[in-house]
Amino acid sequence: MATPICPYFGTCGGCTSQHLNYAVQLENKKKQLVTAIGFGNVAVFSDKEYGYRNRMDFIFHQNGLGFRQKGKWFLIVDIEHCPISDERINILLKEVRTYFKDADTFNIKKHTGTFRYAVIRVADNETSISFVLNEDSTTSGKAIDKIKEYANKSTADNIIVTYNPAESDVSISEEYFVVKGKDVLEATYLGKTFEYSIQGFFQNNHVMAEKMQKYVNELLKEYAQNDKEKEEENGGAKTINAHLLDLYGGVGTFGIINAELFKSVTIIENVQQCIDAANKNIEKNKITNAKAIVLDAMHLKKLSFPKPLFVITDPPRSGMHPKTIEHLNALEPEIIVYVSCNVQQLAKDVLKFKNYTIKSAALFDLFPQTNHSEAVVELALK
Repeated sequence: MATPICPYFGTCGGCTSQHLNYAVQLENKKKQLVTAIGFGNVAVFSDKEYGYRNRMDFIFHQNGLGFRQKGKWFLIVDIEHCPISDERINILLKEVRTYFKDADTFNIKKHTGTFRYAVIRVADNETSISFVLNEDSTTSGKAIDKIKEYANKSTADNIIVTYNPAESDVSISEEYFVVKGKDVLEATYLGKTFEYSIQGFFQNNHVMAEKMQKYVNELLKEYAQNDKEKEEENGGAKTINAHLLDLYGGVGTFGIINAELFKSVTIIENVQQCIDAANKNIEKNKITNAKAIVLDAMHLKKLSFPKPLFVITDPPRSGMHPKTIEHLNALEPEIIVYVSCNVQQLAKDVLKFKNYTIKSAALFDLFPQTNHSEAVVELALK
């Protein structure tokens, strides 16, 4: 057992594992993955236990800013400092709490009030705040004036204002404008630079996400080094004479990082904003053999790919659509690298690849002090 360092532990609905020694947390997560996929040789990767998160969605309430209470979604636990957050987030949290202490905050039950969320993010060398307002509020004009005043004094590099209907409860929106700086952030993985939207998805643990990228890159490099008949020389680097398909590719991280190992790369994502960013990232990193396409992965059969084919798939928690799995089976990639944030769904999906065997598996703890983790499973065609 361990002594939780967070004064809100047990009340806040966020972290649930602070009472366990970190070594026990890792062992529990490893056992969960081993049991789920039926593969015993799982490598485990970890880093900092606290101070790792680069994004936090704080909820405005009448007492300040906080998170939902455990088991009671309609109650908010006031948070002054979050131990799992990057310290730059806590600095901005203090700023926002102080400046907006008398703000007209949103009432979850009555659907009245203006201020809903302050989404605070930190990247390599910059920070951002997205203020989410109730678009149905009659006092949003005053709120915007207050945000503009704050922007002139804030240490945040980028500030945007977004709007959402009172009935919805999300912290992102297509309706937004920039108050300060810009609406994108940049992060670097393995020497490659990636631009992504302040409101878009990007891994919340940068150090561990980079470790996962490195692991996948080195896993694929093995094929370039071992396949003597098919390898080609590309500026002195060994490559695989194959095509790489990056499914659920987001802003193109996996596809771009591994592009130098393949003859060609296709990045597929169903969000236009992500594909726009992916194309910028392809150009930014001077990648000449990759393209990014807007497509829902369930419609994968609309496209054709050169063979031999390698696949990296990184679906959401809900996993891959049955039609996506069906078409991947028909394509018969040599290797499928399945990256998952949901071990239970991963186990269900893996069983559907009947012509494949698990060659390797690794667990990456991107979410210490919680029950969540990421897994990378390498599937090889029998």
